[in-house]
Amino acid sequence: MIEEEAERVRTIFRRYLELGSLNRLMAQLRKQGLVTKVRSLKTGRTVGGIPFTRGPLAHFLRNRFYMEAELRRLIAVSVPRHSQIKIDVRRLLLAEPLVPQPGTDRIATAIQRHARDILGVDVPVTGVPLYTDARHYAAAGIPVVLYGAGPRSILEANAHNANENLRLDDLRAATKIVALAVADLCRGG
Repeated sequence: MIEEEAERVRTIFRRYLELGSLNRLMAQLRKQGLVTKVRSLKTGRTVGGIPFTRGPLAHFLRNRFYMEAELRRLIAVSVPRHSQIKIDVRRLLLAEPLVPQPGTDRIATAIQRHARDILGVDVPVTGVPLYTDARHYAAAGIPVVLYGAGPRSILEANAHNANENLRLDDLRAATKIVALAVADLCRGG
């Protein structure tokens, strides 16, 4: 990455953290005259150099390469301040986040409907910071919904700890909810 471009990327990330809003960031970038990267195509035509819009800016902020580069830069400038700290940064695994696909809403709605009937509570659709192989299906365009038995949060479940457990009644209820949701989906409901 060219240093000028790297500084532009750092500026955009820094401003986003300061402002905490995509809309405020777009307005600030327009005020500062920061625009999308100019690229030359094989045809000789150039593209880019225009004000950021919401979609491309959101995509830019999720770019894992920019995020990783910024993290490495922050570590590199912070560590020398502390002579006792020695650090070796290696990427062990890069997992793409699980993102909603077309069709996800239909599956979630079926699960929510039966969860409300069986559990007597509304089950919200939320994102959770889990590393799951379901991301491979989502990356292939297959709609994925994660739903399971037991506590409603990772903390409540004592997930990945020695005393992680699951009540059999919760397992039975979740199995019934998923089975009924799948039956609805197979019938086209």
